[in-house]
Amino acid sequence: MGSKTIVLVTTVLLCFLSMSVAYPQVDTPRSAEDSRQSESPQLSLADLDALIEDDSDEDLAEVIRGQIFDLLVLSAFLSLALVSFFKNSSTLKVVTLVISVVYLGFLKSGLLSVVNIFGLIEWNFPLFRYSLSWYLLMFFTVASTVLWGRLYCGRICSFGALTQLLDRVLPARLRFELPPRLERGAIYVKYLILGSALAYFLVTRDNSIYRYIEPFWMFTLSGSTIMWVMLGLLLLTTVFIKNFYCRYLCPLGAALGLVSNLTILRIKRWRECNTCKICEKACEWGAIQGPKILVSECVRCDDCERLYRDERKCPHWLVMKKASARPEVSKLVQIESQSTQEV
Repeated sequence: MGSKTIVLVTTVLLCFLSMSVAYPQVDTPRSAEDSRQSESPQLSLADLDALIEDDSDEDLAEVIRGQIFDLLVLSAFLSLALVSFFKNSSTLKVVTLVISVVYLGFLKSGLLSVVNIFGLIEWNFPLFRYSLSWYLLMFFTVASTVLWGRLYCGRICSFGALTQLLDRVLPARLRFELPPRLERGAIYVKYLILGSALAYFLVTRDNSIYRYIEPFWMFTLSGSTIMWVMLGLLLLTTVFIKNFYCRYLCPLGAALGLVSNLTILRIKRWRECNTCKICEKACEWGAIQGPKILVSECVRCDDCERLYRDERKCPHWLVMKKASARPEVSKLVQIESQSTQEV
């Protein structure tokens, strides 16, 4: 699977990068006719209302018609993400991550951002009729976070998808984990960044701070020299520390982490999880601490859930197999296994 993934990711990204050339828009000089029109008398409010009423239905239909393709593609992508999540399929997850990088990242540059949180503060959102895809993505993100947790971070976000694909390509010998005590403190840095960004915005009303605390602008292939230098350092750090930005620095991830405390359908735990360390060692996001899963850090990556269902590795199933050979113990073990805990 490793070599196939490398070929797939490299081919798709190289092909797309060759296509993703942004053409700058140049302001054209105003003609004399345009100047005369701008100097013509303004219409009255009654005239404007009449014009708007006559054209509103036709304009709305035209606007929606122009967004149908994007809506269908985004809906298909989100559906694929859900299918890969429900099936716990590693292959479908890789496909989802690649599509996220290419489509939602480089092609559309349509990621959610801390800027959207700024907009929430001012109750300032894109016009609904022109931004149907954005509202679909926003609704999906909020709904999925309340239902299952940070699913957006684990499958939809293009930068998170890129770093997860890097994890699959780069050799494991380059990786190292932060010491547990340091990591337990580092996960709160993103909340400090989120709080600082919100405070800065409330004081200055300047949302341009996002460029220096989020790397999502990279998918537009447009940034200042200092932004590219910071991005290079961030990606270099990611080579050595898995999901470095997502785990420790992302303010949007911090916001979704707060919302995920409301998650309804959490990962279930067996009784044996109180002492078993298999899932804790396998978790690449540092979301498992002993028998407890930190819902604010969990991105529903499937790693522990696949182990959870693996009858060859999970101690719960091994205990069940041994108990099945002893009828007097089997019934007691089955009763205990039915009382799984949600954390």
